[in-house]
Amino acid sequence: MGQPRGEHMSSYDVIVLGAGSPGEHCAGELADGGLRVAVVERQLVGGECSYWACIPSKTLLRPGEAAQEAREAAASAQVDVEAALAYRDFMVSNYSDAGQEHWLADKGIDLLRGTGRLAGVGVVEVDGVPHTAGHIVVATGSDPVVPPVAGLADLEGVWSNRDVTGMKAVPQRLLILGGGPVGAEMAQAVRRLGGEVALVEAAGHVLAHEPAPLGEALGEVLHGDGVELMLGVHATAARRDGEDYLLALDDGREVRGDHLLLATGRRPRVNGIGLDTVGVHADGHGIPVDARLCAGDRLWAIGDVTGVRLLTHVGKYQGEVVAANILGESRQVNYEAIPSVVYTDPQAASVGATEAAFSATTPLSEVAKTATYTHAYAQSNGFLTLLSDGDVLTGAYALGPEAGEWLQQATLAIRARVPLEVLRDTIQPFPTFSEIYVATLKALHKQIGAARQPT
Repeated sequence: MGQPRGEHMSSYDVIVLGAGSPGEHCAGELADGGLRVAVVERQLVGGECSYWACIPSKTLLRPGEAAQEAREAAASAQVDVEAALAYRDFMVSNYSDAGQEHWLADKGIDLLRGTGRLAGVGVVEVDGVPHTAGHIVVATGSDPVVPPVAGLADLEGVWSNRDVTGMKAVPQRLLILGGGPVGAEMAQAVRRLGGEVALVEAAGHVLAHEPAPLGEALGEVLHGDGVELMLGVHATAARRDGEDYLLALDDGREVRGDHLLLATGRRPRVNGIGLDTVGVHADGHGIPVDARLCAGDRLWAIGDVTGVRLLTHVGKYQGEVVAANILGESRQVNYEAIPSVVYTDPQAASVGATEAAFSATTPLSEVAKTATYTHAYAQSNGFLTLLSDGDVLTGAYALGPEAGEWLQQATLAIRARVPLEVLRDTIQPFPTFSEIYVATLKALHKQIGAARQPT
């Protein structure tokens, strides 16, 4: 259902520039609201998340996780690597967006295939053909960052997230530069699929942007899996040696592997999209927007291009806010409680503030669920940390099985500013991981009470 060759200018209520997950979601909300909508996409509808990031990475992680769980619960399992890679292909629809084309058609949304750019207020050009709209939503996403390591830019065959999630065979030894969510997840996925992994991270722990205890605990897990961690070191040069890639480190070491994955972050895609034609100046931090995500005259921005926590669920949330505003509801964004989950086994999750006046931590091994769930978790390094200003929760982070699910309880509490007294009076079902809140809130209450005792 692409744009026919030679099609003349058409007019819409809204044109969404970029049909990744945020843009697609926003377009759907607008169409449901009765507006005539078009989306512009130069690659696959569904974008990075659907084909090269969230979906394939989680699909590759799951077989190793399931096999490990079986071994920890007095059972046995072995990963069928060929079947795992085939299932990855199924989950990304063999890199076809025909299903998304049908979804757009069912919604009455036009798909304008090609490279789009802004061409003045209310105008988008797609491969040179102009289209007009009452509103334009920019959802152009982000690009991988290539760090300034000597020789790196000239190397052929270096992997990005697209290459590693689309791998046709498991590397014998994968070098990973960067220990953020992509680096950590792919390190575990490749290791549990049978490959060796060496990970280089400049910070002192993986997940450099998360609280140190969380990154350090996940590092212990990855080390236990057999991932070689080189932390607190910088890569100074990159080169090929025959079939291998070599990284020189600033501590004098050299590491090698048959593949090199760059997992050093992403930056908003703002260049070449015509922002100058609408008077918008954007830098590496993204398109500046107000609290309603308005970037200019009938111009809006959502997703990675805004530079706000480059997460699919943040982009989808932003898409809902913009759609509501265009449809006449005054709505502002609230970023107090943005959940972040790294889908390793166990999961590392966080939300809200990372520092506060009060904090309390409960080890997962003290929760009754663990020994019944699997033998290993009774000795695990999992935990929950809650942070508070003395009245409400302000932050939380956790390492544990499905931590992304049970940390959502803290996400809601932070967003709704639920009083600590109410949280302490909430009944947690037994035996669940959520029971960890009981002990942690009790410890937090005791700590706050002691601080408030008159001297």
